[in-house]
Amino acid sequence: MRIVRLLLVDDETRFVETLSKRLAARGFYVEGAYSGQQALELVASRPFDVVLLDVRMPGMDGLETLQAMRKLQPLVKVILLSGAASINAAVEGMRLGAVDYLLKPADLDDILAKVDAAFEKKRLEEEQAGEKRET
Repeated sequence: MRIVRLLLVDDETRFVETLSKRLAARGFYVEGAYSGQQALELVASRPFDVVLLDVRMPGMDGLETLQAMRKLQPLVKVILLSGAASINAAVEGMRLGAVDYLLKPADLDDILAKVDAAFEKKRLEEEQAGEKRET
């Protein structure tokens, strides 16, 4: 079984560090980014399966980051992290290609379930793309 390559993007340093440790302890390969720009630099340099992306960040917000990220890695699955105040932005993000969203503070079990579902969706899309190339 392949290890999920996860990118966690949030401007709250402590949140990124804490959640990264908890996810890594469960077998995920996790990298953290603290801005949209930093996330795009990482996505441009190496592949990720799933991105947990905060909607509200200073500078480049989550929706701008999402759009740019999907151009760099069209198959990457993005799950938006949203406070209750930015639920409309999360819905807009789904329209722009995010696969799901979580309200902050999110329960670790919910995060794990959504990451697993997003990874499975990406894996199936990659399989289908491979089959199309063979025919």
